[in-house]
Amino acid sequence: MSPQAESIERREDKRFHAPTGAFAVLGPNGTKVGRVIDISLGGLAFRHVDKEEPLNELNEIDVFMVDDDFHVNKIPFETVSDCEIMNGGPLALVTTRQSGLRFGELTSNQRSLLEYFIQNHTLGEL
Repeated sequence: MSPQAESIERREDKRFHAPTGAFAVLGPNGTKVGRVIDISLGGLAFRHVDKEEPLNELNEIDVFMVDDDFHVNKIPFETVSDCEIMNGGPLALVTTRQSGLRFGELTSNQRSLLEYFIQNHTLGEL
């Protein structure tokens, strides 16, 4: 595959920078918690500490804001990317991963809440 072919954008939805207080929680008991990096109506990317628990065993995610009442529950997803992030300084001993998730079929309420989040909380388009 040529380098040019690798850089073709395949996402259907515009991505937006997430604010610092946006988090994602996966699993029934909050198995993974991480900071949302970017989000769209089609999915999100988030960074989390690697606890060596595979994402492919999880299938729902919650998105929330720390300093707001905003919360979207049980969004179905599939993992499309998962890679280790190189840390420096004091974080060098902790393995951090960035995961890309594609949302499954959203309820009308989930879609409305995500649209609200994108319009009112994000920091601009990527």
